[in-house]
Amino acid sequence: MADQIKEFREFRSKMNERILSQDNLVIKRLFNLDTNTYKEGALPTKTKEMLGLVASMVLRCDDCIKYHLEKCFEQNITTEEMMEIFSVANIVGGTIVIPHTRRAMEYWDILNGHQ
Repeated sequence: MADQIKEFREFRSKMNERILSQDNLVIKRLFNLDTNTYKEGALPTKTKEMLGLVASMVLRCDDCIKYHLEKCFEQNITTEEMMEIFSVANIVGGTIVIPHTRRAMEYWDILNGHQ
């Protein structure tokens, strides 16, 4: 199952390089804004990653969810905290978020070495 993590990271990295190699100013600026948004500021990075995960779940973007799950894992978010993040996402997004919560839980377990 750790192959899922490797595949996701490699594909993301490969395609980001491909996209950025086109030297499109708007896309470069967008990527830069995204990177800078999650840096430490008035809100800690940990909080920003949790917010990003909730937004990604509500918007139902599986790639975004995986990305923010990894960042939350790096920020040492506990499974108990993760369940509260999932709760917020499901309350805000409604039951349509449940399938994404299932996949998020699966990926979270993989990150934590439980599969």
